[in-house]
Amino acid sequence: MSQPIIKIENLSKLYRLGEVGTGTLSHDLNRWWKTKILRKEDPYSKIGTVNDRTQIAQKGEHVWALRDINLELQAGDVLGIIGKNGAGKSTLLKLLSQVTSPSTGRIRARGRMASLLEVGTGFHPEMTGRENIYMNGTIMGMRKAEITSKLDEIVDFSGVAKYLDTPVKRYSSGMTVRLGFAIAAHLEPEILVVDEVLAVGDAEFQKKAIGKMQDVSKSYGRTVLFVSHNMAAVKSLCKSGMVLINGSKGFEGNITEAIDFYQNNNALATNENNHWEFGNAAENDNIRVDSIKINPLNGTTLDISSGVQITIDFFNKIKDITEDLTFEIVSKDDVLVFHHGFVFAKDQNSKLGKHKITAIIPAHLLNANMYSMNLLFGQSQRYVLFKQDHICAFEIENIPMENNMSILPGVVRPAITYALECHG
Repeated sequence: MSQPIIKIENLSKLYRLGEVGTGTLSHDLNRWWKTKILRKEDPYSKIGTVNDRTQIAQKGEHVWALRDINLELQAGDVLGIIGKNGAGKSTLLKLLSQVTSPSTGRIRARGRMASLLEVGTGFHPEMTGRENIYMNGTIMGMRKAEITSKLDEIVDFSGVAKYLDTPVKRYSSGMTVRLGFAIAAHLEPEILVVDEVLAVGDAEFQKKAIGKMQDVSKSYGRTVLFVSHNMAAVKSLCKSGMVLINGSKGFEGNITEAIDFYQNNNALATNENNHWEFGNAAENDNIRVDSIKINPLNGTTLDISSGVQITIDFFNKIKDITEDLTFEIVSKDDVLVFHHGFVFAKDQNSKLGKHKITAIIPAHLLNANMYSMNLLFGQSQRYVLFKQDHICAFEIENIPMENNMSILPGVVRPAITYALECHG
């Protein structure tokens, strides 16, 4: 096998919460001497806890943003990196892009690397779009003639030709992302690193960017690392996936299996026959979700023809507000099937204590697939009281259509009545 284009060995990144210094001048000088001059590990960062953002931080505590990550990628590989917020995805990309340095371990990368980590990465706000294109290309080691030969392609792809000679500080976030991605994708990097930043762009540009990354990897053998919470985009672009959980590698393998692993391990509670008991896992100062039950409306099996009954038991901790509930059903590929809201009756708004709400999804709406539910409680349809994405997941089973047992494509599968008239 050829030499990997990226090799990561025992990579870890430790951060100190709260104050940055050690607390004494002598310790600060000792840290500087050991880390900057002798290139050794930080003597005051030996002990760290798991990076669980839901836990309360202790004073002076160290946490592992990444812990013992090992990875090898060949030229042309397209890796999707997925995980919850705070799992370490962006930290990994920043280490790869040399924005920050690792606490332990090492990274070996061959070839030029282009990174798009956040809106405005690598841009000087006072310089025009044109000047920033040349500056970014020069940083990547390209000659002026090379950049000039690519200039028209970059401008055309970005769609910001009208503002090319305007300072970037006057660009909207979407325009900045468009230009940043166009530069990163067209200046012929061997490695392209893209964070969630593409979500800032509109749908048309996201589709265009995904297509460009596919073209870069397939036609030119470039390596792509892609971080996104959009499972549909990840699945369409990536061949393999890595799931990060609290800074550690939870899974690495085929992208479909990686997405399944992520979604199955994203639940807050144990599923027993589509019945979730949450305890205090789904709770804040406003709302506590005690349980969710998902049952067939008709029959004993959740399938296309059964309909779905969703029962949510929750505890309301506040009073004298206009409360509302919104839930979303999301497909396995992270496609939003529908979004539905419900405003509580006036005589229920001020009541504290236990509540139960039941929602019915009619039969012949959802196609056979795995689905998850996003749940949100709000106040006056303006303020968020409680929000949890992928709070639970369920499966709608297939039903045969005459002699056809295959699962038909599409998100929905309505029962459609046909009438045929023949006039001969």
